[in-house]
Amino acid sequence: MRERISGARLARSFLRTVFPDHWSFLLGEIAAYTFVILLVTGPLLMLWFQPSMTEVVYHGSYLPLRGVRMSQAYASTLHISFDVRGGLLIRQIHHWASDVFLAAIMAHMIRVFFHGAYRRPRRGNWLIGVTLFALAIAEALFGNYLPGDLLSGTGVRVMDGIVLSVPVVGTYLASFLFGGPYPGHEIIERLYVLHVLVIPALMLALVAAHLLLTFWQKHTQTPGKGRTNANVAGRPAYPYFMLRAGAMFFFTFAVLVLLATFAQINPVWLDGPYSPASASAGSGPEFYLGMIEGAIRAMPNWHWSVSGHTFAVSVFVPAVLGPGLFFTAAAAWPFLEQWYTGDRALHHLAGRPRDAPARTGIGMAVVTFYGILWAEGADDIIANYLHISLELITEIARYAVFAGPVLAYLVTNRICLGLQRRDLRVLKHGAETGIIRQLPSGGYVAETRPAGADAGAVTSADDLQPGEPVGLERGQQLAVPERRAR
Repeated sequence: MRERISGARLARSFLRTVFPDHWSFLLGEIAAYTFVILLVTGPLLMLWFQPSMTEVVYHGSYLPLRGVRMSQAYASTLHISFDVRGGLLIRQIHHWASDVFLAAIMAHMIRVFFHGAYRRPRRGNWLIGVTLFALAIAEALFGNYLPGDLLSGTGVRVMDGIVLSVPVVGTYLASFLFGGPYPGHEIIERLYVLHVLVIPALMLALVAAHLLLTFWQKHTQTPGKGRTNANVAGRPAYPYFMLRAGAMFFFTFAVLVLLATFAQINPVWLDGPYSPASASAGSGPEFYLGMIEGAIRAMPNWHWSVSGHTFAVSVFVPAVLGPGLFFTAAAAWPFLEQWYTGDRALHHLAGRPRDAPARTGIGMAVVTFYGILWAEGADDIIANYLHISLELITEIARYAVFAGPVLAYLVTNRICLGLQRRDLRVLKHGAETGIIRQLPSGGYVAETRPAGADAGAVTSADDLQPGEPVGLERGQQLAVPERRAR
């Protein structure tokens, strides 16, 4: 009886929970919905997929490959695509959901970073998000390697080279992963176990922890009139949020079905079976790995030879050290920012990007850095379409990868400061109405209207108390009073 009462209280507490209704929170919800769709479509594909590198002769419905020797993994992928009713649709829904899932996670993390929603007390949730992002990349990567076609086999070849670039232990890691010399006979089986069991279990546990922490700590909310660190303004979980969440889930599912129906993705039958003696021309990784591909292409061909051992700097630095530093810096960022600023206050209001020019500038510098390397990952295609030398594009990328982020930081910083000055001008002198009035003396003056309580609350929320005088000289940032522990 006591347990039933406790459960009822917990249910009532959840139904009374207030959720902010800002559109940017949908990014995290889309990631959750696509994750559910992946968990549903994945087991359906498991019913027919054979994770084996054993060679068989194909006798399926796809005539161009009939009689060709291939792995059981590739043959079962063709069987799903052409002989299982609805199999190709499920495959494409699963693949599109994977891409949308990664894109939603990236957009959600960018939103959290720019709004400062990773600060106390949500640093634990930020760490969970960074870990989920890394696991999601590994999960999608291993899934792309499973079909056994020439494109996925080329990716496995690249993975082997990256593992071999690890100093001292690289050859041992590669031998353990592949079950012997490349390509081995066990790589598909091992990636399959990781893809369908180990990584999904870890991700499911982390998603549950993320949602529980969000429910316990409450959502951050955008600044506005009446919104403080001590309250949450929004709509209740029942019925508003539950109805909206259900509608958004079915909308996301409908979009994925439409993409899977009309936008072809990963047509494995066009590449043919994988062979170590062949390579897929014009191939490239998925968008979330474009930075690593571009970094490898832009990196000069440097290597060291020490005591008969070769250290492939040109592979290890961009493909192993670079991503390692990125995820380490992302995980450590909330603690580094707290140490640098001395800000130990609790933040339940999301800050505006313009109010933190340094943080926003750093975020845009990282986005620019990723974008340049992402474009470099397709330098051969760019050179072909623009009729530009491949070497010239690579040389441009080597300089742009350093100059671009610096320029992005400086421009973003100045834009943020300009927006701050504009906000203060509106607060002091009012908003422009577009009406020009002629004075008796013959001069002209623009009429303004008061900014209103909402604009003042947004500008002063969290960092400044409403009604507190604010001064901003040219080149200065918003004056922030000394923080007090809450």
